[in-house]
Amino acid sequence: MRQKTEEDDGGHRPEGETVHLRREIGLVPAASFIIGTVVGSGIFIAPKGVLLNSGSVGLSLVVWLLSGVLSLFGALCYAELGTTFSKSGGHYTYLLETLGPLPAFLRLWVEFIFMRPAVATYVSLAFGRYVVEPFFAPCEAPTSLIRLVSLLGVTFVVAINCWSVTMASRTQVTLTLIKTFALVLIIVPGVMALAKGRTENFQNGFELEALTLDRLPLAFYNGLYAYGGWFYLNMVTEEIINPNRTIPLAITCSMVMVTVLYVLVNVSYYTVMTPDELLVSEAVAVTFAGRALQGVSTVIPLLVALSCLGSLNGGFFTAPRMLFVGARDGHWPHIFSMIHIRRHTPLPAILLLYPLVVLMLITEEIQHLISLASFARWFFIALATLGMLVHRYRFPQLPRPFKVPLVIAVTFTAVCFFIVGMSLYSDPWNTGRSCALTLTGVPVYYATVHRSRLPARWTRLFNYCSEKFQILLEVAPQEVKTY
Repeated sequence: MRQKTEEDDGGHRPEGETVHLRREIGLVPAASFIIGTVVGSGIFIAPKGVLLNSGSVGLSLVVWLLSGVLSLFGALCYAELGTTFSKSGGHYTYLLETLGPLPAFLRLWVEFIFMRPAVATYVSLAFGRYVVEPFFAPCEAPTSLIRLVSLLGVTFVVAINCWSVTMASRTQVTLTLIKTFALVLIIVPGVMALAKGRTENFQNGFELEALTLDRLPLAFYNGLYAYGGWFYLNMVTEEIINPNRTIPLAITCSMVMVTVLYVLVNVSYYTVMTPDELLVSEAVAVTFAGRALQGVSTVIPLLVALSCLGSLNGGFFTAPRMLFVGARDGHWPHIFSMIHIRRHTPLPAILLLYPLVVLMLITEEIQHLISLASFARWFFIALATLGMLVHRYRFPQLPRPFKVPLVIAVTFTAVCFFIVGMSLYSDPWNTGRSCALTLTGVPVYYATVHRSRLPARWTRLFNYCSEKFQILLEVAPQEVKTY
């Protein structure tokens, strides 16, 4: 007889079943989350920034390749961290275990104060733009309509992630297949044109007159932004089937695949478009399609929009798990460590992110969102891999199911710190804002986490509100599984 499920019981939790996050993510969904989160708006937007700041076609291709290799190095470091520490939470967990509570809290703080909302806003606006603009071409699309469609996309993704882990993972697999098809659709005509001898845009490809060292880190920021997302799988470690095998395998296969696809896509762009045409294009993929895919050019904006939607879905699936783990450890209000009693999703953590993204969608200008988010992101990634090296030195006998070569870990850490340091020189305004926003978490940590100094009246009011929200959202603390 088939075992009765919660769907058969009208969504009610079977008696005796514990409330916990289940291990439901296998190898294919894990690789899909990495590819689906990495391949978002970046490859369709960032080529312009990489070319502008690198100064030449050849050097821009080198930046794309090195950004992929650097991202692979970082992903391998996180594969070691993910198999050494079995908790979910990604950056937060690794900083907590290796460098202590203050860096871990600051990483949690910047993620939900500005980093995650900034990235989600950027991607959602790209989604809205690619959906709306084809209906208004060649005229400019209304900004208000783009923001409205972006908001609908965010709402759709939040609803899926609140409803079911299985539905979110299946959606991610489907969208990953679609966006991979979109990249292949761009690569094939470009490679065919290159094979026919269209190499004029690659002549004198390494002209270095336009290169300035202060702008090179910004080229890498744009390239690394397009590869961003390789670390998201580590935020859901507790939901991965056989993580010691799945995490390293999914990370390696997906990042090699993404790097090859990205380099080929850029080669295809430069085969069909001149550097000047690429720099003046507001939507590189659409301009490319108009020249090389005239028969199906109207399909490209839709495929790019779905690609952005997949990136949004991956971010909303993984990032709230960091908040969930932080709340479980006492670094965030306890309500955010609770799980829906029937859906088994971290509902409060997912819902917290939604109004922050909506607020930024309505009010924030997006021109500098990449620089604003990238400084904090790469600074804390560098701290996490530095903590991994420190942890290796302090506990050499600790079992590590996967161990990245030391030269890769040291190289990645050093390059990250170099890029972060150079960015302070290249773009002091945005990186300075990012640094200042990060430091605002220090007094919050000492007032609320290190030793609570909140008035008793505030504490009672907060506990009362938390209790009411727990009843309203039908959530409960995670229970310990018994076997």
